[in-house]
Amino acid sequence: MAIRHKRRRPQRRNLEPQHRINEKIMISEIRLVGDNFDEISEAAGKTIESGIFKTYEVIKWAKAMDIDLVEISPKAVPPVCKIIDYKKFLYQAKKREKEMKAKTKKTVIKEIRFGPNTDEHDFQFKLKHAQKFLEDGAKVKAYVHFRGRTIVFKDRGELLLLKLLKALEEYGAAEELPKMEGRRMLVIISPKKKK
Repeated sequence: MAIRHKRRRPQRRNLEPQHRINEKIMISEIRLVGDNFDEISEAAGKTIESGIFKTYEVIKWAKAMDIDLVEISPKAVPPVCKIIDYKKFLYQAKKREKEMKAKTKKTVIKEIRFGPNTDEHDFQFKLKHAQKFLEDGAKVKAYVHFRGRTIVFKDRGELLLLKLLKALEEYGAAEELPKMEGRRMLVIISPKKKK
């Protein structure tokens, strides 16, 4: 007997507008704002300024102008609306969102691992890497990993991290003093802001 597999239907996108527009605005009165009151006054046949109006009246003006009445702030009392082209409004909102994302910086954290018995040569080697990371603007997470019985040398680990902090003073500063997390003693160093 052959086994039949059910075919999956493609998910439909939610085509519901993000904001209430035109007849979807069910409140009797709204606060009208915007910067196109000259055109609104022309469509209404009277001088219109920012204020509170009957919703059905403002929808008529929007239709006369061949654009939409869009609810900008639904939680306000009364809700705040604008007469604008809805698609243009969404496009500008997306554009603003992209610009905001581009301006936000992503924080990079680089890790440097030590053992409680790290010798001077290894320490200097790792110190140079930490300096480069901090100069490049990345945070440095330096930690001493204690394996097996080496956990009894916590004081050595702390001294090692404090020595690292002292050597990196001109490149960055510790967010807080070294602390234990399980079998690791760690410290996070933030780069100093460039002038």
